[in-house]
Amino acid sequence: MIEVRSVSLLVVLLAMGAAGCLGFGFVLQQNVAQRAPLSDFLSFRLLLDLMRVPRWLGGTALMVAGMGLGAVALGQGEISEVEPLLATNLLFALALSRRQTGQPLGRQGWTGLTLLAGGVSAFILAGRPQAGTAVTDPLRHWLIMGAMLGVALALAGYAKRSRTGWGAVLLAAAAGLLYGVQDALTRVSATRWAEGGPAELFTGWQPYGVLVLGVTGLMLVQSAFETAPLRMSLPALTAAQPLAGILCGVGFLGDRLRTDTGALAWEAAGLAAIVAGIVLLGLHPAMPCGTAEERRVRDLQRN
Repeated sequence: MIEVRSVSLLVVLLAMGAAGCLGFGFVLQQNVAQRAPLSDFLSFRLLLDLMRVPRWLGGTALMVAGMGLGAVALGQGEISEVEPLLATNLLFALALSRRQTGQPLGRQGWTGLTLLAGGVSAFILAGRPQAGTAVTDPLRHWLIMGAMLGVALALAGYAKRSRTGWGAVLLAAAAGLLYGVQDALTRVSATRWAEGGPAELFTGWQPYGVLVLGVTGLMLVQSAFETAPLRMSLPALTAAQPLAGILCGVGFLGDRLRTDTGALAWEAAGLAAIVAGIVLLGLHPAMPCGTAEERRVRDLQRN
């Protein structure tokens, strides 16, 4: 019993450390991305331009560190346990944004914080995620991942045509779906490493899938940051990722949640509270509100 509790505490600490790095990294990235040229929208050329800015590189380094800590957490615990904890990255993003803007939390901030923290606690305590036997049928893997990748592609396609603030929301949601699938593949990669070391890991396709999804998701996120305020893009990203990760965990990774009526009710309420808290915190006045339209005006004034 003591060993189980110590492992759970380690998972919580790792996941919260990952959330902190991600939240701070997103704010630093958006500060730079909102000034990027709009001609780079939804192009990998955008990443090349952003790499020239030290502040963006610092934010990306934090993001990579967060993903690394998240990968270790996924290797130690169940994805259905880790994903809700990673959603708290918004708390850290708000903390840094508050420092930059000087805005107090106020009723909206405290309500969002309470909903997010309470929702995470309710989901984990009610669901009691446990490891089970992973589904070996590859068809089920590809059906679940394919559905989420297809939705992400459709969202990105619509966002490319609109290029509005709501387009940024769709892009961020698409990136969140990709990151949720990436987390699932990270869990599979960690299992392969534990079973056979580097030889077992790199002979499978999963680690390469992690890399492709990570780079593609990064491009989508930066394009969302480029065209709309952080308060519009980050909530969609933060909400979509845990939902996609939990679906993968339960769908084919073998994660087991309690399914009695009371537990299901609390799990649903917890997820709803998480999403509501994310929206309230994401719309908080402390979040950066620079927009692409403001950048266009500055560009016209310079010319």
